[in-house]
Amino acid sequence: MEIGQGRIGSCSKDHEKIYQEWFNFADSDSDGRITGTDATKFFAMSNLSRPDLKQVWAIADSKRQGYLGFKEFIIAMQLVSLAQVGREITFDLLNSDDDFENVKPPVMDGLDILLVKKKHFSKSSDPDINGSSPVQSSIAAQWFSSKSAKKVPLSSVTSIIDGLKRLYLQKLKPLEVTYRFNDFVSPLLTNSDFDAKPMVMLLGQYSTGKTTFIKHLLKRTYPGAHIGPEPTTDRFVVVMSGPDERSIPGNTVAVQADMPFNGLTTFGTAFLSKFECSQMPHPLLEHVTFVDTPGVLSGEKQRTQRAYDFTGVTSWFAAKCDLILLLFDPHKLDVSDEFKRVIYSLRGHDDKIRVVLNKSDQIDTQQLMRVYGALMWSLGKVLNTPEVVRVYIGSFNDKPVNDNATGPIGKELFEKEQEDLLSDLKDIPKKACDCRINEFVKRARAVKIHAYIISHLKKEMPAMMGKAKTQQRLINNLEDEFAKVQREFHLPRGDFPNVEHFKEVLSGYNFDKFEKLKPKMVQAVDDMLAYDIPELLKNFRNPYD
Repeated sequence: MEIGQGRIGSCSKDHEKIYQEWFNFADSDSDGRITGTDATKFFAMSNLSRPDLKQVWAIADSKRQGYLGFKEFIIAMQLVSLAQVGREITFDLLNSDDDFENVKPPVMDGLDILLVKKKHFSKSSDPDINGSSPVQSSIAAQWFSSKSAKKVPLSSVTSIIDGLKRLYLQKLKPLEVTYRFNDFVSPLLTNSDFDAKPMVMLLGQYSTGKTTFIKHLLKRTYPGAHIGPEPTTDRFVVVMSGPDERSIPGNTVAVQADMPFNGLTTFGTAFLSKFECSQMPHPLLEHVTFVDTPGVLSGEKQRTQRAYDFTGVTSWFAAKCDLILLLFDPHKLDVSDEFKRVIYSLRGHDDKIRVVLNKSDQIDTQQLMRVYGALMWSLGKVLNTPEVVRVYIGSFNDKPVNDNATGPIGKELFEKEQEDLLSDLKDIPKKACDCRINEFVKRARAVKIHAYIISHLKKEMPAMMGKAKTQQRLINNLEDEFAKVQREFHLPRGDFPNVEHFKEVLSGYNFDKFEKLKPKMVQAVDDMLAYDIPELLKNFRNPYD
């Protein structure tokens, strides 16, 4: 499976040199990014119509980041060249078999004269492979290390993600710190959390084909992968792009500032010893990171407790992931107690969940019909929603579908189902920016509710006598206190945190030391949701709209 631009974007060394010079010229801020404003000035030299340029930008900026890196710039230039010779510019070109390496650079009216003038002044820095220069990366790093978030200049914001970073530092992070959101719900966000590639997590009981699924997509095994009928994967493995093939231990991964896994340190050494990062060079991993998980225990094995909070870890990854695949085996449809707890821990991320009935070619069509019905019934009880969950049927391994086992109808069904799931995966990089915004807004709402809860508990504490007794009463009746907060601030009940988990964390705190409600800080977050984020999206939409 190929995700991204296929062969478009690849070019000869001579053409790449030309595009690099053009890119440096068009990049007015010398930050390795061409914004909409830069593009409208530069692309105008192609003399193409506005509708054509609108389509060029839409295809080149398929991830909706609001800017073009060097790779995206090459794609845009190739599309401009094709449009100049009369080709229709459509999204189908992304996956076409055309030989884009031999597409000549477009004719840009007056560019040669401007380049000669530019050489007399200054030279821009070369962008790295991801389209963002070291200059830009260091600016973002300074934002997160700066003592005052108000020092962040608006001119530094050249993309939607940059805008979210700025809003987080200026408006959301102060509220999180004040009401200790990081202790109760989620660690504070870092620069790497915003810049991380989209992630796909695979969950399921052992031997349901999670590791084989990743192998099927990559067309090869990742370093440290083990496949077998017994519980082989005994750790969380993050499979991501890297310069060479190697496995990095969990403790090392968790402290690396350029990786979005610092928050996992809260689960302790017992977990980090069961966590590792597997790196390898692969075109698919340049766009998506996979999270392979240990098989969920069932039967007698559930009595052996893990040394770390398994459901807590899956919940942490669920918040970071863009897609969660629940894999089932036709011969193991029972949803064990641990699997139920795992599925419950995914609450609030239902839109990311996809169910895969794997190894379906091992049974015939009649059995498949019955197994599918049984799976839907058991999932209905666990997911506890009236809507029917989408279940993909297939056999994700390197073997061809067995005609004898499934019959001609089964083979056609498998192929269509597998295509649907793979198209879902292909869309992940395109939707990555939208997912970041979605998760950011979700987090902002959760922080607001958390602030209301903490300040309410502080308000209920007496001024002098009986503090310990009152605190214990508030913890015991926490659900009632949640209801009071809900009624007072007109909040949706479904957005409140898990009562039992909240009780556990609260027991280690002195309510008297909590902060009172600070309306100005809450108002700043309200303004961010109502005005700043819509304005940010407006500024970085297609410049030709």
